[in-house]
Amino acid sequence: MDSPNQRQALRRTRRFLAHFPNVRQFGLDDIAQQIVGGFILCAAFVVTEEVWILAANMNLLQTAITIFMVFAIGYGTLYRAEDREAEMERSIAGIPLRFISLLIVSYTSVTILAFVFDAPDTFGATPSTTVKAICIGAIFSVVGAATADSLF
Repeated sequence: MDSPNQRQALRRTRRFLAHFPNVRQFGLDDIAQQIVGGFILCAAFVVTEEVWILAANMNLLQTAITIFMVFAIGYGTLYRAEDREAEMERSIAGIPLRFISLLIVSYTSVTILAFVFDAPDTFGATPSTTVKAICIGAIFSVVGAATADSLF
């Protein structure tokens, strides 16, 4: 779509087609794709000592920035890199369900792997450091989850 008129026509067509039952909606298959992508990309970072050292030395502002990065990368990948419209999807409190799922998958996959591999105990991490390491890992997890959701 090169012109604003063409993009507008595409939006109108999508809105019209969304009323039909066979139109592709966000579902369990999308969540499964997000889970696979999220786990694949973050696995190596959960068990890397350098990530835990970085996390131990991060301050509150740096942690907040990593959380913002996860949100920005996720939203940008789903709705800016793709020709997908957030306002056309099912939402909860105005937030697209696909985006909510992406964030949950991103943070949960890192958390699960961290505790399955016993990384906090292995690296002698405090609860605060563990949260920070999860936030770092979520940056990579959201890239994998959003990419898998967008490609497949």
